[in-house]
Amino acid sequence: MIGTIANTCTILIGSLVGSALKKGLKEKYQKALYTACGLAACGVGINAVVSHMPDSTVPVLFIVSLAVGSLIGTKLDLEDRFQNLVNKHSKSNLGQGLSAGILIYCIGTLSIMGPVMSALYGDHTFLFTNATLDLITSMVLASTYGIGMVLAAPVLFCWQGAIYLIAKYASASLISDELVCELCIVGGFLIASTGLNILNIKNLKSLNMLPSLAVPIIFFAIKGIFVS
Repeated sequence: MIGTIANTCTILIGSLVGSALKKGLKEKYQKALYTACGLAACGVGINAVVSHMPDSTVPVLFIVSLAVGSLIGTKLDLEDRFQNLVNKHSKSNLGQGLSAGILIYCIGTLSIMGPVMSALYGDHTFLFTNATLDLITSMVLASTYGIGMVLAAPVLFCWQGAIYLIAKYASASLISDELVCELCIVGGFLIASTGLNILNIKNLKSLNMLPSLAVPIIFFAIKGIFVS
């Protein structure tokens, strides 16, 4: 798990450095970084979708996933519950920053395949690469949203740690290339939606769509049972 530990540490370090920089930034520069965060999230999300959609083996699965996941998330009111919980302890819009950060850190080929490669082959290349990217991203996010962005680090650790344990001790078929592809497509849409939220283009309540990530997992699990 050395790669996951390194990735977690870079987010902690980046968040601390970014929050320190925020104190010396004028409001107009903070707004500029705020806009940059939104554009970056949109770009990362769109890239994830465009890169993986041609490899999708079930082209309509992402549509079903987003629809079903959004209904479940809206019913559970995940967005408002999360925002109220975070904002109760913060005067800034930290909730928005955390939701964006968690999605950017956790949803992506490097963050999903990294623990798998680490567990199966002892190859930490993906995770070290992801750690470098997250170091820069966390600095930018923390310079906009503050020290509270360090809370995204334990979430990443639990996420990648869970994937690592599943890949190491469960059947290798549980995390197939097809599943990773579909997760990256759905995750890409979620990340892009957080970008639109940050830019104040439209409040899409991205966290309400979070259950969408569970739909491809359930689909391939059921498919595996019947195919085998």
